[in-house]
Amino acid sequence: MAFFRDDEEYLRVDLDLEEREREDEALWRKCKSCGKLVFKKKVRENQNVCPNCGEYFFLTARERIKLLIDEGTFVDMTKRIEASDPLDFSDVKTYEERIKESQEETDLLDAVIVGAGQVKEEPLVLSAMDFRFIGGSMGSVAGEQMVHGMRKAVEKNHPYVLVSSSGGARMQEGLLSLMQMVKTTAARQEMVRQSVPFISVMTYPTTAGVEASIASLGDVIIAERGALIGFAGKRVIEETIGEELPPNFQSGEFAYEQGMVDSIVERDALRDELATILKFFGANGGGKDE
Repeated sequence: MAFFRDDEEYLRVDLDLEEREREDEALWRKCKSCGKLVFKKKVRENQNVCPNCGEYFFLTARERIKLLIDEGTFVDMTKRIEASDPLDFSDVKTYEERIKESQEETDLLDAVIVGAGQVKEEPLVLSAMDFRFIGGSMGSVAGEQMVHGMRKAVEKNHPYVLVSSSGGARMQEGLLSLMQMVKTTAARQEMVRQSVPFISVMTYPTTAGVEASIASLGDVIIAERGALIGFAGKRVIEETIGEELPPNFQSGEFAYEQGMVDSIVERDALRDELATILKFFGANGGGKDE
């Protein structure tokens, strides 16, 4: 059974870090926090932070890379594979239709970009998830991409950084999707054996199968301010246990108070924080070429 398709045509395509301009794209967007209309170009220039109230908007995988990685150093290593449909899944749409729509919307093959680069001259291998692609869900391809990134980190002896933004496992692939939790965890253990550092950056949202596996296994775990971190939804938990949960439940701050993450970092400070951690590991013999 083929978990994904490998198309030779994709092997000749390099990732373009510039988001494609769309003819029907509106010039303004409404902030869900303050309710004001903001000029999209101004929001982008402000690292996708509302200039009125400071609320964070989503960042795409490409935008994450541009925010974190030194200009001109990123080398795309994303495997040119795309999801097959082993279960012949269909709800209101077929799985193949959903994949095609997400590919057209994002100009990606799936929910994860993998590449090597530098953060303030500190080398790393990075995997960045894109929530626009079927909710950043982890199916066979997303799992393979993350494992591919971890193997490249071991091969290069560079730290591995995962920026997660995911609603969890991809239900259209059933058990095959849940297998990725085990697969990525096994690859993580190989990094431990090879003493390759792993830094996990949790953003909004990091939930369900991704939060319950690879995203929670970092040597250092950072939560971006405003991150949603948890497994099941708050309403589901409250109905299950018959109790009301704290107002800040599943926030990054709550996760920090419970010892689930090591720090809460503002978006504009994330690059500096990452560079400091990478430099620490390098100075202590982790993730540097000998």
